Amino acid sequence: MSDEIRVVELFAGVGGFRVGLEKASKRYQTIWADQWEPGKKNQFAFNCYNEHYRDTSSLNVNEDINNVKENVPDHDLLVGGFPCQDYSVAATKAKGIEGKKGVLWWSIHDIVKERRPKYVILENVDLLVKSPAKQRGRDFGIILRCLADLNYNVEWRVVNAEDYGLQQRRRRIFIFASRNDVPFAKTYNADDLESIVKKDGFFAKIFPIKGMPNPKKLARFHISEKEYPALLEVSNDFAKTFYRAGVMVNHEVYTREIEPKYNGKTTTLRDILQEGVDEKYYVKDVAKWQYLKGSKKAVRTRKDGTTYNYSEGAIPFPDILDRPGRTMLTSEGTVNRSSHLIEDPWTGRYRILTPVECERLNGFPENWTNTGMTERQRYFTMGNALVVQLITKMGKRLMEIEDQR
Repeated sequence: MSDEIRVVELFAGVGGFRVGLEKASKRYQTIWADQWEPGKKNQFAFNCYNEHYRDTSSLNVNEDINNVKENVPDHDLLVGGFPCQDYSVAATKAKGIEGKKGVLWWSIHDIVKERRPKYVILENVDLLVKSPAKQRGRDFGIILRCLADLNYNVEWRVVNAEDYGLQQRRRRIFIFASRNDVPFAKTYNADDLESIVKKDGFFAKIFPIKGMPNPKKLARFHISEKEYPALLEVSNDFAKTFYRAGVMVNHEVYTREIEPKYNGKTTTLRDILQEGVDEKYYVKDVAKWQYLKGSKKAVRTRKDGTTYNYSEGAIPFPDILDRPGRTMLTSEGTVNRSSHLIEDPWTGRYRILTPVECERLNGFPENWTNTGMTERQRYFTMGNALVVQLITKMGKRLMEIEDQR
């Protein structure tokens, strides 16, 4: 079939979803995209996105989504890596869906309610399923209930890119929702939700799993009006355990722990390295880096004068080249414990990763972020990005589904 799939991309960043989908098929046509970094004079990510796509048919918007959501056109597929800062820390201060950026879920909700896309694919940190700390599972429960009330069936999967042969140990949750009147949603067997997770669903075909690793890590429950008459009751009372994989059909939830199955070649950190990099990437104070990455135990003082015992374990120094890179953060490239520090294979000297290597670590084309932004921002935007190859896998899977209509 040659039908185009009209895509709307929210919280677009530097375009990871679009890059991945267009690698999957030229039938994906992004018709509207929004990227806005609040409180920033320089909109580096949007400028990068616009530099690559301003000559296309899409409308690229640099506005707060809350102010322009009514302008979103009709579309078939809604995608976005909605901001995750309020889900990122498993601590009582993380407000989750009530936090300043967590509330952006409601913009997604309003767009889905108004435009009724056939499919929705969203990305977030894996801790979303445990948010907030004081009422574990509530935020994800709210998202599921909202989508169920809008007549969508939902699958989710926490995917570590490394588990499927890719070049970074990056765990993220992906949410796939299909409107329950589209042909694919009608293939869901409500009497066998396990089969959807294990072999028949959207994710099962592209991210295969082994048998049940722990039979105790499984849960079934309903999230319908019978149990929670209104969304307010979900907000006040819902607290359930969600595992790495799951499905919701007609308000019934099935979730279980999983073990990935992959037997192919794995791309390693060594595979994405550049030869002959600029001298500025080599480090001079090696001892400082050894200290940052080493284990520590110390007594620290709080602002109120009380003390506490602080400790952290060691991480590899230098980073191991023959396995995928660690999760890249927005602080990548700075003198920071979380930054990659490698022994250059060609010189034997210690250095940080280059911006191009960080792009490779996420599967972007080389120099994708070399669009006029500062080098610090090139690292920052890659720390915020996703692994593009995962989106390409999802894009190909969705094309298979569309071609089976």
